[in-house]
Amino acid sequence: MALDLRSRTLARKSPEAAGSPRYVVHTTLLWGSDILRTSWTRSFSLFQEKQLRELIDLAHDHGVYVSTGGWAEHLLTHLDPNAVFDRYLSKCKDLGFDVIELSSGFLSFPEDDWLRLVDKVQSYKLEPKPELGIQFGAGGDTPAAGLESIGSSDPGKLVNLGHKFLDAGVKRLMIESEGITENVNSWRTDVVSTIMKELLVERVMFEAADPKVFNWYIREFGIDVNLFVDHSQIVQLTCLRSGIWGTADTWGKIVTFRPNQTK
Repeated sequence: MALDLRSRTLARKSPEAAGSPRYVVHTTLLWGSDILRTSWTRSFSLFQEKQLRELIDLAHDHGVYVSTGGWAEHLLTHLDPNAVFDRYLSKCKDLGFDVIELSSGFLSFPEDDWLRLVDKVQSYKLEPKPELGIQFGAGGDTPAAGLESIGSSDPGKLVNLGHKFLDAGVKRLMIESEGITENVNSWRTDVVSTIMKELLVERVMFEAADPKVFNWYIREFGIDVNLFVDHSQIVQLTCLRSGIWGTADTWGKIVTFRPNQTK
């Protein structure tokens, strides 16, 4: 399970956490997440470095690794992208980040360049986490009509690129929800089915920051499906996986059969 930790959410929902994220992180990490994502990296640049290091250290203390949010790819628009990308990776490494997210939601660049970015991240002993999707312009909360006018790409393109990343040693792929279950007139469940069929399920993580979305994923694919949610939803999702919460279609219906596993 992955959590999205948003700096603006901390300030809005927990006043005592606006100065220190320790309170919110501590109360959510205990619920079984394995990844903590710091939303957009540029928003976390507003944190004092001491506080950011404290947050990352706390996650590591609980066995959770920490990922940057989508921003690294925007450094390619810099006049000297090689130098500035190296500086970015060096700083992320120094701060204690484990994973670097790479996304093309707002930018278009060749597949081979994506793979070069993966190699660059790996050269710093960091884990690259490509974010894949079918919707260009994803991540900007554009209304469904606006995204529909842009058009979406074929799911086969996502699958082919996913295979290339896995062959390059990428451990986890993140699937962008926009164009699939977010800001669409009807969900593209066919895209999800294609991904689950064509890519290694344990290496794929779906963005599902909406209760009705993660409820659907758990109902359709079971409790082991990897999901990425907002930190405020971790209790709800954990209870759904455990069978002690649900909607009309899942309450009392989420079960497993694991004879050799003790509770």
